[in-house]
Amino acid sequence: MNRLKKRLGVAPLLALVFVVAVGGAALAQRQLNTSGGGGRPEVKVVLDGSVERAGQRLSLDKVENVKPGEILDWQIVSSNDGTAAAHDYKAVGHIPAGTAFVAGSAAAEQGSTVTYSIDGGKTFSTQPIIEEKQEDGTVKRVPAPVSMYTEVRYEWSDALAAGGKLTASYKVRVK
Repeated sequence: MNRLKKRLGVAPLLALVFVVAVGGAALAQRQLNTSGGGGRPEVKVVLDGSVERAGQRLSLDKVENVKPGEILDWQIVSSNDGTAAAHDYKAVGHIPAGTAFVAGSAAAEQGSTVTYSIDGGKTFSTQPIIEEKQEDGTVKRVPAPVSMYTEVRYEWSDALAAGGKLTASYKVRVK
């Protein structure tokens, strides 16, 4: 029974990985434009998570639970197995509940733009802004703290070529 309780600590996180991977694939399919050459892009998205412990990088599917303070490293790999380029392709990574984005950790191949959401993916910005009430009652627009980030989105300037692959990554800290 104690082992079951330990596994439940990571189960919601692993379920989220599945939802993000499947959701990311659906998102990728909705955002593709073909060049009209008769071919069709077929983008497959894989989300892989790992944690570093005792100097080793462990895949999240092999870890019973994660601990507060640990850093989870997420990698999104998008492969175009189709016969045409995927234009305007975007990949979105979710920042799981119970974690906070690690500032400066978003990375992708050259030619990518990274934007963030604080509203569950409705809007994205290179630096999300919030309104903060001041002592004198006025409202000031200030950068949102990274702890408010809910998604990270990657956009590439070039199309994802047929047979091509793009990778992106980001880190979150377990609260």
